[in-house]
Amino acid sequence: MHAPDRRPQPDAHPARLILTLSLAATVGLGIGRFAYALVLPDMRDSLNWSYSAAGFMNTINAVGYLVGALMASRLIRRVGWSVAIRGGTVACVAALATCALTGNFIALSLARLVLGLGAAAGFVAGGALAATLAQSHPERANFLLSLFYAGPGVGILASGLIAPFALQYFGPGSWWIVWWALTLLSAAMTIPLFLIRIESRARFTEGSHASFAIPPVLIYLAGYFLFGAGYIAYMTFMIAYVRDAGGGAAAQAAFWSLIGVSAFVTPWVWRGVLALDRGGLATAIILGTNALGAALPILGNSTAWLAISAVVFGVAFFAVVGSTTAFVRFNYPHEVWPTAIAAMTISFGVGQTLGPIFVGAITDALGSLSYALNVSAALLALGALAALCQRKVGPKDSVLEVG
Repeated sequence: MHAPDRRPQPDAHPARLILTLSLAATVGLGIGRFAYALVLPDMRDSLNWSYSAAGFMNTINAVGYLVGALMASRLIRRVGWSVAIRGGTVACVAALATCALTGNFIALSLARLVLGLGAAAGFVAGGALAATLAQSHPERANFLLSLFYAGPGVGILASGLIAPFALQYFGPGSWWIVWWALTLLSAAMTIPLFLIRIESRARFTEGSHASFAIPPVLIYLAGYFLFGAGYIAYMTFMIAYVRDAGGGAAAQAAFWSLIGVSAFVTPWVWRGVLALDRGGLATAIILGTNALGAALPILGNSTAWLAISAVVFGVAFFAVVGSTTAFVRFNYPHEVWPTAIAAMTISFGVGQTLGPIFVGAITDALGSLSYALNVSAALLALGALAALCQRKVGPKDSVLEVG
């Protein structure tokens, strides 16, 4: 008699596996994309950048992410899930090291581009696997998926506890030291991805008898575009705003860390809202809260007021992507999910590509970062209104039959 196979199945510990997969998002987004805001003020002063040039660094990163997201399914088919996740994350670590090695604008732009490409590979592949794991536990699906989307919050929290104090200790012009510290942190966070077994029977199909129909959800896509443009402006320039308002290393670290910590309560705060199957209502509620958080600094820049802004913004920010995933799951058959999510990603990606450089140009023209916050809050509020106008998609509107 053969002994029973007691090896753990791929989804035996879904929460632990999803949390490990989320490290790809921690490195690629939490550190690779968002930690730039912490280093931006010192880089801008040391390298004599305008706000437009500073914004361009996040624009080129967003371009890389958009291209990477569009190519992700093809990449996964060609090299497999594990290579896409691990390779994308390793590429992010290499790009972070490049940021520490040079102050050349072109070289830094290329590094930010690679960071976007790598982050997209890790995030899309990791997110798809996380969704597969979550779907096998329907009673906990939203909660389990939220664990993956909390990954960037870990990177935001960790970088917020490192960068401001390193800059304070080493003084002006030490931005490259911070990049080295973040590179080493990211390398350490990449190790667990090589210690788990990454596999899935899920496959991306080349085609389907049903294709995604854009007109019924055009207003929702517009709202997601506005979210992409609005949130990235806040996340790019808020640390500079805190510093200009007199906030030292402790204030900057506290502000940034509060945004990161907010990610950990997101699954519980929005569990009921994410379960709403009423068109774009869930997204509108969460995005409206996000807009409120972005608008609060306009009313004052005291430490307490900025802390409230960070918490309100952060607790909603991490839930918006989850709400769009829930919208797709509620309104479309399973075979249309990849196409529908790709459409959401394109809309969001274009928004976050245009947002930083657009808001940076406005700040250069008007001479104050407060205008950047005004624009950010307005874009998020308009996005919430657009999502509110989205009704539930009917069966006849959700897909177009082809072939």
